Amino acid sequence: MSELPGEREDLTTAVRELADADVVAFGGVGLAGQVLVPTEAYRTVEAALPDRGEEIRPRLTWLLANGSAAGKAYAATLLDRLDPAAARDAWRGLLDDRAELTTFSGCLMDQTTLGEYAAARLGQD
Repeated sequence: MSELPGEREDLTTAVRELADADVVAFGGVGLAGQVLVPTEAYRTVEAALPDRGEEIRPRLTWLLANGSAAGKAYAATLLDRLDPAAARDAWRGLLDDRAELTTFSGCLMDQTTLGEYAAARLGQD
Protein backbone atom coordinates (compact mmCIF):
# COMPACT_ATOMS: atom_id res chain seq x y z
CA MET A 1 0.00 0.00 0.00
CA SER A 2 1.47 3.34 -0.99
CA GLU A 3 1.54 6.00 1.64
CA LEU A 4 0.23 9.48 1.31
CA PRO A 5 2.64 12.41 1.47
CA GLY A 6 3.37 13.26 5.09
CA GLU A 7 1.87 10.01 6.42
CA ARG A 8 5.13 8.69 7.89
CA GLU A 9 5.94 12.09 9.37
CA ASP A 10 2.46 12.22 10.96
CA LEU A 11 3.10 8.86 12.62
CA THR A 12 6.50 9.97 13.92
CA THR A 13 4.99 13.19 15.25
CA ALA A 14 2.20 11.23 16.93
CA VAL A 15 4.62 8.85 18.68
CA ARG A 16 6.69 11.80 19.88
CA GLU A 17 3.55 13.46 21.22
CA LEU A 18 2.63 10.29 23.10
CA ALA A 19 6.15 10.08 24.54
CA ASP A 20 5.63 13.44 26.22
CA ALA A 21 1.95 13.02 27.12
CA ASP A 22 0.92 13.92 30.65
CA VAL A 23 -2.68 12.71 30.41
CA VAL A 24 -4.48 9.56 29.27
CA ALA A 25 -7.79 10.20 27.55
CA PHE A 26 -9.28 8.08 24.79
CA GLY A 27 -12.23 10.33 24.01
CA GLY A 28 -13.38 13.88 24.44
CA VAL A 29 -13.02 15.38 27.91
CA GLY A 30 -14.99 17.89 29.91
CA LEU A 31 -18.48 19.15 29.27
CA ALA A 32 -17.53 20.29 25.77
CA GLY A 33 -15.98 16.92 24.89
CA GLN A 34 -12.68 18.53 23.88
CA VAL A 35 -10.28 16.10 22.20
CA LEU A 36 -6.80 16.57 23.67
CA VAL A 37 -3.59 16.53 21.64
CA PRO A 38 -2.42 13.18 23.11
CA THR A 39 -5.81 11.67 22.23
CA GLU A 40 -5.42 12.80 18.62
CA ALA A 41 -1.90 11.33 18.59
CA TYR A 42 -3.21 8.03 19.98
CA ARG A 43 -5.88 7.94 17.28
CA THR A 44 -3.29 8.58 14.56
CA VAL A 45 -1.20 5.61 15.67
CA GLU A 46 -4.26 3.43 16.28
CA ALA A 47 -5.59 4.13 12.76
CA ALA A 48 -2.28 3.02 11.23
CA LEU A 49 -2.12 -0.29 13.13
CA PRO A 50 -4.17 -2.48 10.76
CA ASP A 51 -1.92 -1.80 7.77
CA ARG A 52 1.38 -0.97 9.44
CA GLY A 53 1.36 -2.83 12.74
CA GLU A 54 4.71 -4.53 12.37
CA GLU A 55 6.32 -1.22 11.40
CA ILE A 56 4.75 0.47 14.42
CA ARG A 57 5.58 -2.25 16.95
CA PRO A 58 9.24 -1.13 17.47
CA ARG A 59 7.95 2.39 18.09
CA LEU A 60 5.65 1.05 20.80
CA THR A 61 8.56 -0.85 22.35
CA TRP A 62 10.57 2.39 22.33
CA LEU A 63 7.62 4.26 23.86
CA LEU A 64 7.32 1.68 26.66
CA ALA A 65 10.99 2.20 27.52
CA ASN A 66 11.25 5.97 27.02
CA GLY A 67 7.82 7.53 27.31
CA SER A 68 6.22 9.45 30.12
CA ALA A 69 3.88 7.52 32.40
CA ALA A 70 0.96 8.41 30.14
CA GLY A 71 3.04 7.55 27.07
CA LYS A 72 3.74 4.09 28.47
CA ALA A 73 0.03 3.60 29.14
CA TYR A 74 -0.79 4.56 25.56
CA ALA A 75 1.94 2.23 24.25
CA ALA A 76 0.67 -0.78 26.20
CA THR A 77 -2.90 -0.03 25.11
CA LEU A 78 -1.85 0.15 21.45
CA LEU A 79 0.26 -2.98 21.81
CA ASP A 80 -2.88 -4.82 22.92
CA ARG A 81 -4.29 -4.33 19.42
CA LEU A 82 -1.24 -6.02 17.88
CA ASP A 83 -0.34 -8.69 20.39
CA PRO A 84 -2.52 -9.12 23.50
CA ALA A 85 0.00 -11.46 25.17
CA ALA A 86 2.80 -8.92 24.71
CA ALA A 87 0.50 -6.21 26.04
CA ARG A 88 -0.21 -8.24 29.19
CA ASP A 89 3.54 -8.63 29.67
CA ALA A 90 3.97 -4.89 29.19
CA TRP A 91 1.26 -4.11 31.76
CA ARG A 92 2.85 -6.57 34.21
CA GLY A 93 6.17 -4.80 33.72
CA LEU A 94 4.53 -1.52 34.71
CA LEU A 95 2.91 -2.75 37.95
CA ASP A 96 5.65 -1.35 40.20
CA ASP A 97 5.89 2.01 38.41
CA ARG A 98 5.05 4.80 40.88
CA ALA A 99 5.07 7.58 38.27
CA GLU A 100 1.86 9.59 38.41
CA LEU A 101 -0.46 10.29 35.54
CA THR A 102 -3.77 12.00 34.97
CA THR A 103 -6.63 10.11 33.37
CA PHE A 104 -9.87 11.37 31.92
CA SER A 105 -13.08 9.49 31.36
CA GLY A 106 -15.52 12.00 29.93
CA CYS A 107 -15.90 14.74 32.51
CA LEU A 108 -14.14 12.79 35.24
CA MET A 109 -10.48 13.49 35.90
CA ASP A 110 -8.43 11.23 38.14
CA GLN A 111 -4.85 11.03 39.37
CA THR A 112 -3.22 7.62 39.71
CA THR A 113 0.12 5.90 39.41
CA LEU A 114 1.09 3.99 36.32
CA GLY A 115 1.31 0.84 38.45
CA GLU A 116 -2.26 1.28 39.67
CA TYR A 117 -3.42 1.96 36.13
CA ALA A 118 -1.63 -1.17 34.92
CA ALA A 119 -3.21 -3.25 37.69
CA ALA A 120 -6.65 -2.02 36.63
CA ARG A 121 -5.92 -2.94 33.01
CA LEU A 122 -4.92 -6.43 34.16
CA GLY A 123 -8.05 -6.72 36.28
CA GLN A 124 -6.09 -6.64 39.54
CA ASP A 125 -7.68 -3.57 41.08
